[in-house]
Amino acid sequence: MKTLKTLVYMLPIYMSGLMVKKAAAQPDLGFPDSFAGYTGSDDPQQGLKDTVANIVKIVLGFIGILTILIILWGGFKWMTSAGNEDKIGEAKKIISAGVIGLVIIIMAYFIAEFVISQLEGAVQPA
Repeated sequence: MKTLKTLVYMLPIYMSGLMVKKAAAQPDLGFPDSFAGYTGSDDPQQGLKDTVANIVKIVLGFIGILTILIILWGGFKWMTSAGNEDKIGEAKKIISAGVIGLVIIIMAYFIAEFVISQLEGAVQPA
């Protein structure tokens, strides 16, 4: 129960880290970055690119949270196995699946960042 309580408290802290904006020298006009194409920018595709990038990051963030929860679930099962080898083996499988999933998600994040940066360079006028 304490683990669940800790997760409930930590989730808003993690989610607030996803919403932190970079410091800017210009004043904030109240428009989100995803609407850059609609705020007078010369490149109307800029807003779409940013929107897609933000959606990919948010989805990968939620999936990352799920894999962390899977790892914690495996740890909980291990701690409550009371020495039963079958339950310990099942918990190890859950934890290893969660770690493999987390590695895949981290790789997917970096691949998405690379593809978005390459598309950004390809769309820029020469």
